Amino acid sequence: MRAALSTRTLWAFRDDGPANRALGRMAAGRLPPLPAAVLAAAATGVLSALRADGGPAPALFAPVVVLLLTGASSGHPHSGRLDWLAPPIFRGIEYGYLAVLGFAQSVSAPLVYVLIAVLALHHYDTMCRVRRGIRPQEWVVLAGLGWEGRMLLVALAGLSGFLPFAYAALAAYLGVLFGSESVLAWTRTGRDSGPGVMVDLERGKA
Repeated sequence: MRAALSTRTLWAFRDDGPANRALGRMAAGRLPPLPAAVLAAAATGVLSALRADGGPAPALFAPVVVLLLTGASSGHPHSGRLDWLAPPIFRGIEYGYLAVLGFAQSVSAPLVYVLIAVLALHHYDTMCRVRRGIRPQEWVVLAGLGWEGRMLLVALAGLSGFLPFAYAALAAYLGVLFGSESVLAWTRTGRDSGPGVMVDLERGKA
């Protein structure tokens, strides 16, 4: 199953936003994804564990480091034997960062859980759809900001002192965006494969 994952499938599982994609185009796919993902996870863990010592929390700068490390790998063909590990590492970085930052900055636990749940459902929905040969529409992927864009947004909100509001607004926005698009796509796919549904023609290819 893992050997059959195509490049387009792994790109869909990455859930990259405009920032990562732009860096990926600049790097022309020269950076392998797995080393970048491992380094990004290590950097996020270290920055999240450091204390602020009176200034801005070091964790607030983790998304910038993550973007610089992982963006250049987004255009890589992901043809290595272990490149399928990159997307789950990215999920761990995003979920873990949102949890650690939220709890460290006194965001209420329900808000943190709701935001992470919305993202987890979105990624599960993407996985189910891609396995059936259906890709999420491009505008939805871009409107969702990508996993690195969401991290950057909450970090900026943390620096501005609006982190609880950002978690609530982001959870509501993404819930409506991903939920409505998913329902419409599955309903439309149940009837036919009409316009608006992008079919992964590489499904089943290595």
